[in-house]
Amino acid sequence: MTVSGSLSSPKSHTPFEMGAMRMPFFNRAGEPPKDGRSLMAYYASEFGLSISDFANPGSPWVASTGIYLREGSVGGRSLPHMLIWKNEDGLTPPPGEELQRVYAKWRAFADRMSLHISEEYATQKWEQMWAAIVQKYESTSFRDLVTMPAINAWEENSPGNFGGMGMTADESAIFYAIGIGDGSWGAFYDVCSLYPLRTAIFGFSSQLQLIHGRVDSTGDPVESPHLSSAAVYDSRGLAFDKPRYIGLAALDECMLFMETDTTGTSYYEHALERRDAFLTDSPVTKLQKLDDGKVRVFYNWNDSDPDQAEEQFADYDSVVMTLPSWLIETRITLENFTQEMLPFETINAYKTAHWETSCKVFAPLKKSFLNKNKKIPQTIVTDSFIHDVYTYRYNKNYSYDCILLSYTWEDDATKLALFTDKELVKKCVKELDRILMNSENIRERISPYIGMDQAVVQRWMTDKNALGCAKLYRPGTYYDAVSLMKYNRDYAHISGLYFSGESFSVDAGWTEPCFRGAVDAVIHICNKTGATFNGGFTMAEYPEYKLKT
Repeated sequence: MTVSGSLSSPKSHTPFEMGAMRMPFFNRAGEPPKDGRSLMAYYASEFGLSISDFANPGSPWVASTGIYLREGSVGGRSLPHMLIWKNEDGLTPPPGEELQRVYAKWRAFADRMSLHISEEYATQKWEQMWAAIVQKYESTSFRDLVTMPAINAWEENSPGNFGGMGMTADESAIFYAIGIGDGSWGAFYDVCSLYPLRTAIFGFSSQLQLIHGRVDSTGDPVESPHLSSAAVYDSRGLAFDKPRYIGLAALDECMLFMETDTTGTSYYEHALERRDAFLTDSPVTKLQKLDDGKVRVFYNWNDSDPDQAEEQFADYDSVVMTLPSWLIETRITLENFTQEMLPFETINAYKTAHWETSCKVFAPLKKSFLNKNKKIPQTIVTDSFIHDVYTYRYNKNYSYDCILLSYTWEDDATKLALFTDKELVKKCVKELDRILMNSENIRERISPYIGMDQAVVQRWMTDKNALGCAKLYRPGTYYDAVSLMKYNRDYAHISGLYFSGESFSVDAGWTEPCFRGAVDAVIHICNKTGATFNGGFTMAEYPEYKLKT
């Protein structure tokens, strides 16, 4: 979801990325992002998406990171002080003895684990090693891992044990706020430690990219399908938002409207050939398993128009379900699916999954901030209720830049639920001004740079189409998440339901697992229908997820 934040430009510039600002391409150090080993890298190349290194806190691509903890007392100054972290070479630790001690403990743990994983990954020993890691950590919360005693060296006779980080309670409180360089990690303290470990060790938080869109060097969209159309319509003639090819939303638009080399047509063009192939404004209300093996999908067509809305249905051999898992229980009904098709264990796994709430507060930022400001850091990490502040630029030609005034997760986001959007925007700006003015080395307000009237707030837990921002898993429930990843292989050929998306992943909150889930669903549908795979591939070569025995 992208919202334009430009105040004066006649074009759709300066998007606010309400879904994801930064994307991993899984490229090696020194390797161009689009050469990364990921579907994100493939599609970015295929669609000609423009990208740049994202200005993450503490990264080489941010001018400076401000760290304001415990009312500016961290750092040992006599007056409240904002610590300034500049890391142009990517190797400079954060300033101050306290932060460096925390940083060193994280790096010692992460480097030890990464070293041994890199030696075993993709070898015949890897699955056994990962199983040992899961056995060691799947019942441990991230909070406990942070304070778990560190070990001096990895031992071959205990392959899954990398110890903990060995932090004290005070060090843990600091780590809660500053994380590993991509903002606060406190929201993950009470989830299974395997989730943040996978995020950090496997590259989800490394070398992240800002997606500018399918645009030229000035930031304007290049010639693309339906860019100049007055309107676009679904296969029954209902109009929906036409593509702008700006920001991360360009990825979705390219997938829908760009032609493929294989067919010479786009999915959109193909769908318009059938009356029911591509419907908008038609939320699904029920899935019913029929005696002939098909699945009947009930939906409210033209739902936003009370005078025209009508419940209708269509029958399908296979149905791919991408819903956030809590919506399966609260927004749709499943009928006539037996235990052989949809076991109670599967239902329980998606019903009891832990969905994290999150809140983003975006506003336009005047160009003069990144052009002329000398004192206020480009990104700020705090233990205040605003937590993380990002400022970034898509293009020098856009009317305005962006500021993410507050980025919070879990309890830190829940505590903001009381306020209206306007109240929250004002409260965040006031608090940020207070912090900056209280810092004796800053003493400057940021509010004059911010377009408060154009601010936008995204609250994931109250979004009716989401009910949460990322599906995680608590200690002891890792195998519940894995069981959802196994569903397509074990049951989908019987039920006709195929799971896809982050609801059915162990790496939720990122786009890559959604891609993988989509490919997984297609592979199993092809297998069910007896399709011929390319390159001699067979299902015997396809990885199979294993549960705890």
